[in-house]
Amino acid sequence: MKVNKYIISALVCPFVLGSCADWDDWKYDVEKPQTIAQYEYLNDYAPLKEYLDRDAHPGFKVSAALAVDEFNQQGPLFRLAAHNFDEIVAGNAMKMASCVNDQGEMDFSKVSSFVRAAEDAKLTVYGHTLAWHAQQPRKWLEKLIADKELDVDPDQKTFKELYRQTYQDGPFPYFQMGCAPDIINGSIHFVPTGDWSQFFCMTGQSMKAGNYVAILHIKSTKDGMISLTAQNGWGAEAQKITQKFTVKANEWVDAEVALNDIQGGNYDFILLPETFDGTLDLQSVTIGQYESPAMEVEQEVKHQTYQDGPFPYYQMGCAPDVINGSIHFVPTGDWSQFFCVTGAPLTPGNYAVDVEIKSTKSGNIKMTVQNGWGGDAESRDGTVALKEGWTTARFKMTLEQGGNYDFILKPETFDATLDLKSVTVKKIVKTNSIPLTPKEKSDTLTWAMNKWISGMMQATEGKVKAWDLINEAISGGGNVNGFYALQTEATSEHNPQDFYWQDYFTPEMYGPIVEKAARDAYAAVEGTNPEDLKLFINDYNLESDWDKNKKVESLVYWIGVWEKKGKELGWNTKIDGIGSQMHISYYENPEILESKKKHIQNMLKIMAETGKLVRISEIDMGYVDKDGKDVTTAQLEKLPIEERVAKEKAMADHYKWIIEQYFKIVPVSQQYGICQWCLTDSPTDSGWRPGQPVGLWNLNYQRKPAYGGFADGLANKKSE
Repeated sequence: MKVNKYIISALVCPFVLGSCADWDDWKYDVEKPQTIAQYEYLNDYAPLKEYLDRDAHPGFKVSAALAVDEFNQQGPLFRLAAHNFDEIVAGNAMKMASCVNDQGEMDFSKVSSFVRAAEDAKLTVYGHTLAWHAQQPRKWLEKLIADKELDVDPDQKTFKELYRQTYQDGPFPYFQMGCAPDIINGSIHFVPTGDWSQFFCMTGQSMKAGNYVAILHIKSTKDGMISLTAQNGWGAEAQKITQKFTVKANEWVDAEVALNDIQGGNYDFILLPETFDGTLDLQSVTIGQYESPAMEVEQEVKHQTYQDGPFPYYQMGCAPDVINGSIHFVPTGDWSQFFCVTGAPLTPGNYAVDVEIKSTKSGNIKMTVQNGWGGDAESRDGTVALKEGWTTARFKMTLEQGGNYDFILKPETFDATLDLKSVTVKKIVKTNSIPLTPKEKSDTLTWAMNKWISGMMQATEGKVKAWDLINEAISGGGNVNGFYALQTEATSEHNPQDFYWQDYFTPEMYGPIVEKAARDAYAAVEGTNPEDLKLFINDYNLESDWDKNKKVESLVYWIGVWEKKGKELGWNTKIDGIGSQMHISYYENPEILESKKKHIQNMLKIMAETGKLVRISEIDMGYVDKDGKDVTTAQLEKLPIEERVAKEKAMADHYKWIIEQYFKIVPVSQQYGICQWCLTDSPTDSGWRPGQPVGLWNLNYQRKPAYGGFADGLANKKSE
């Protein structure tokens, strides 16, 4: 590569020129520094993408991930990518939180510039990512599904005080801004200065997202209006709300200032008299909220329906079939009883149970609700009052223990035929707000998902034809039919921006909802062919040896669940491919290295057996020494040159081996490509593998032996 030749020349020339002023007096050659000589072979390599046999691997793409801001500047990174790769991936710029703020406002300008710049460089763009739990506009999403305040007459609302600030006589207690008024007689005493005056009156109050009211007990020497500002920081992303309010001449007033749509965080409150020429006395600031009075409401916690087929629960006194969506009980003459709800998680409190049931005669039967079978179990009996025909019978109960409850219907000797359609359990609580039902939350978030994905598809104009549909969904724990469960809020290490869509869509609906949103949005873009869109599920640790590739097996299982559910809904859900994040290392320990290789091969086999496209979606490589410790770039550079090069060439050989295995195991028709995640080594201050030798180039954009290994792998070059 010409660039690297120039770099080497620049390294050599100072040495040569500094040797002597008179060249005629020197009769010997100047040797190249050993460091340069060891790496000079890399200059003979062509750009990476030229090594791929396009006839043998027609669908394969050589890809790279990069920072969009740097790429859009069309500097060295732009030229490096255009020269060496077919396709590029945005590291962060196409994730939801990068495009949607905490107010739900969407800005795709950077994405559009990125796609256009890629087009100029004759590169395609792979989309990363449409659905993920991390890097989400959590505040906006949680606001969408927050409890709804009861609709009551505003006069019925009461003020709930949260914070109250008073003052002690003496000097101004806060950081000085435009002025620093003294505190006299328990009030901040402001005397006009002729300047644009402003000062703190309350600081550092922690507030959740919502609507608030500030009440200022204040007096003035004249009528007028001044302002109050609430803000949660000082940077460009800080929220700043400023509202005017009225003060009265020689009269103490409780001035109310509405602070709506607070985003959340630690807020400071600043009074702004500015050019107001009246003297002010501020005695207190109170922050609170107006709340509706608490009322008794019913909150649905369990709704049980049935699917046609044999009795779905453990058999007790009888096992009636499920016909036409109802448990169909025909009298047997025995003391019959059967489960109709199992394992309902209920907390202590008051409940109403609605039983939708049809009977051939009127009468009463019993239902027992219990949280176990031992002497310590809690058991409650309710009466289901039947009428001839369909009815919804209700009984109420109080639970004291809480736990997982079974509901048992007991016709016993009742001689009527019964059809049990559903059982609905509602908790009766006193509250001033009503939570959305699970369905309402799912519907609302489906709308939000559709809005986000539609905006992204419109911004990319149908030019991005392959996407990570769902990123990192599998937990690596739990048990669902012998496979790992999906990640959830409850089982995760909480991050302020994490938001788990699957907690609200339900696990089996997560994939179908997002897949439908993507295909509908792509098809809506003018000029697109829906058949061109390829959707991948992407995850990490699929090659892991500690769980014997259980995570990739679990990913395949969940793809099957989603596709089956989508077909049941008539959506024809289809996942086109699987992506593996391989943030791996070369291990000096030969036994560990062999185990890692074995499970990489097994991962590729499992992925290939699905018949879907296979993509190594993120690959970078570190180095682990014989003691199991990561070796940094700085440590490598301190080694003797022969030892350093040997380690770097071992990494290069590992790259080559991985690519060879991909070509060997994955059928040609399923080969989508490989994406190098780190073009250069990681800087020491990076948030990703800091200071590690993970790139194909060093930080000066010079090729490393890993570059040669990657190229040789693409070329399927036989080892000498």
